[in-house]
Amino acid sequence: MSFGVLAAGIAVLSGIGAGAGIGIAAGKAIEAVARQPEAQPRIMTFFLLGAALAETTAIYGLVMAFIVMNK
Repeated sequence: MSFGVLAAGIAVLSGIGAGAGIGIAAGKAIEAVARQPEAQPRIMTFFLLGAALAETTAIYGLVMAFIVMNK
């Protein structure tokens, strides 16, 4: 097994952090809406922004895995 494949596997692990982060953020957003339903539009805006940033981390890890694997 080459080191490129091993490095690609490690790079893909960034998806675990992104998934956990989005899960925690979704739970906190639901709690916040349950406590203050009138703030729902603002809470959802910040939640979607945070989820998008977390997903870019996962996508960056996937792109890095492909780059490292092809070297």
